[in-house]
Amino acid sequence: MDKMAVTIHFSPLLPMFWLGLAIGIAVMALAFAFWKNRNGMVLRCFLTAAFIAALLNPSLIEEQRDPVTDVAFVVVDKSPSQDLGERKKRTEEALAYLQTELKDKPGIELRVVESATDEKLARETRLFEALDKAIADVPAGRRAGAVFLTDGQIHDIPKNAEEATQYGPVTTWLSGDKNEKDRRLVIVQAPAYGIVGQNVQMKYKVEDTSNIREDVAAVTINRLGQPPEVVMVEPGEEQTVDLKVEHAGQNVFELSVQGMDGELTPLNNRAALIVNGVRDRLRVLLVSGQPHAGGRTWRDLLTSDPGVDLVHFTILRDPEKLDLTPQNELSLIAFPFQELFETKLYDFDLIIFDQYKLNRILPDYYFENIVKYVEQGGALLEASGPSFATEDSVYYTDLANILPAAPTGEIIRKSFKPELTEDGFKHPVTSYLEGPRSDPAHPGWSNWLRQVGITQRSGDVLMKGANDMPLLILDRVGKGRVAQLASDHIWLWSRGYGPGGPHAELLRRIVHWSMKEPELDEKALTAEVHGDLITVRSRNFRQPDMRVQMTKPDGKTEEIKLEATPEGILRADIKADLLGIYSFEDAEGQKAYAVSGDLNPPELSGVRTTEELMKPLSDASGGGMLWMANTPHPNVRFYTDGRMFGGGNNVIFRRNNAYDVKGVEEKPVLPAPFLALAFLMLVTFVWWREGRAG
Repeated sequence: MDKMAVTIHFSPLLPMFWLGLAIGIAVMALAFAFWKNRNGMVLRCFLTAAFIAALLNPSLIEEQRDPVTDVAFVVVDKSPSQDLGERKKRTEEALAYLQTELKDKPGIELRVVESATDEKLARETRLFEALDKAIADVPAGRRAGAVFLTDGQIHDIPKNAEEATQYGPVTTWLSGDKNEKDRRLVIVQAPAYGIVGQNVQMKYKVEDTSNIREDVAAVTINRLGQPPEVVMVEPGEEQTVDLKVEHAGQNVFELSVQGMDGELTPLNNRAALIVNGVRDRLRVLLVSGQPHAGGRTWRDLLTSDPGVDLVHFTILRDPEKLDLTPQNELSLIAFPFQELFETKLYDFDLIIFDQYKLNRILPDYYFENIVKYVEQGGALLEASGPSFATEDSVYYTDLANILPAAPTGEIIRKSFKPELTEDGFKHPVTSYLEGPRSDPAHPGWSNWLRQVGITQRSGDVLMKGANDMPLLILDRVGKGRVAQLASDHIWLWSRGYGPGGPHAELLRRIVHWSMKEPELDEKALTAEVHGDLITVRSRNFRQPDMRVQMTKPDGKTEEIKLEATPEGILRADIKADLLGIYSFEDAEGQKAYAVSGDLNPPELSGVRTTEELMKPLSDASGGGMLWMANTPHPNVRFYTDGRMFGGGNNVIFRRNNAYDVKGVEEKPVLPAPFLALAFLMLVTFVWWREGRAG
């Protein structure tokens, strides 16, 4: 409803300087007249006032005002901590009560602001961020105040409590109970990386609320894949534990503290830590059966890798070789077969036989040691030369139990171009090698000139050569891995023969796959976290899809389906709805873990309802603190003209009496001619009056 408001407005007839001068002269004349003769001073003062009023030219301003509503905000905390106890129910009831109370209040508009509505993984409760967005289109003169329905654990409270005045009175209505108790596990220090085989140090402590009076707490340390360890610790005291990095890639450790009856939540009783294992130095043993043109290629590749320690032996002279050189003049080093293949065999991460043939230097039972070494987690790479097709082939030892291919006895001497097989395009060792992806039929590599004929027995054929025979085969044996390359002519790519080829990258990938580099594992199951999205991947290219069992932080299991992408990777995206460890396991026993949330997410760092954080701000703004459990139906009050009702059982709002001006009309108090005539008559009357008095 429109309202009319009338105010007086002055439009001086003279500029301010001359107006001031005229008023000054009039006042001085009045003072002089008072000094000379005090008779008739009332009329003289009245005449002077009329003169000044005439110069000021008063007028009436009529405004048509349209009252506007004040806006009251109710900020609803929907963060994960609000799901504890009766908080959620009380918050819903409090919101319904305020909506009912303000529904019929004239001049009040209610706006409900929700925070973290769809974010169960909210790391922080940011209610003021949500409120600032909501009030952006509301002028300060229309803000009636804000009511926070929360547990008090808010992480973006303005540091300066005086800033709360921009919202109007702020009332905090707490949803929890007084004297709540909670126990939580805090990770003080945790490394992100560690060297395989060495320990990393983690520091943690157990924190109890002041109303828990227990001297010790039981902490379980779970090194996944090993029996759990239980230790007794004193709450509040920092503890240190050593964790061994067992393998490259993800190493997952979990700590949990025993809960208690009546505590708010067990979700902050657990903490997960993922340490990415990296190898310090990879130890490789390279045994060349004889000097040949490709020996330098292997040596240059392995010595150029700063992460590899190479031990290289080349057999220069067979024991049965007869010549006229006296034994005491030979400067050759005896082959230390016992030290390499018995004493220090398990110190190596990879053994490479390059054109090796049986020559009675290495006793047969040492090949049995190599087989056991591979089955227990070691790696073997056999780079075949012509001797592999003869009766001196290493295939005719115990290595036949682990080699993926058998010799046919044929040595193919002709020019051929190495090509990737269908599996080779998908396997991480050979996929995206320079050349074949752009033109699979003609990869642009130079030809090789010799290949040993082999027959596949197991494993994956990634490359084929002459007569479409297998050229590169990779296989898993027990816990270890075996690679077999059926040609000794890869060195042609490095010596400028034709356009060459990706010899360094191919050999590097073969070597690192053999040593279980996670990025090159064709069966690896991985899980990555980006915000609240977990991406699960598998490179198991032999399957069109895959079923994986997911175990959530609360122990519930669920089967998810990984589907193939155009790149040949199986993938599924999952939205995490809980903080903690998610574990994934496929049918072959491959496991992956993802930790959702920070080590110490603020949302779970403090879950006890508190008024300490919001009280300074509520007090500074003229609001108050209420507990829903004690005051389910508070008084809803409004104040104007600076009168506040903060405190007690009141929810406070402010009446701003704001309005919009729809029209303005200005009218003079008296018309100018009438004003001049009245002033002239008044002067005449004063002159006549004083004349008679004289």
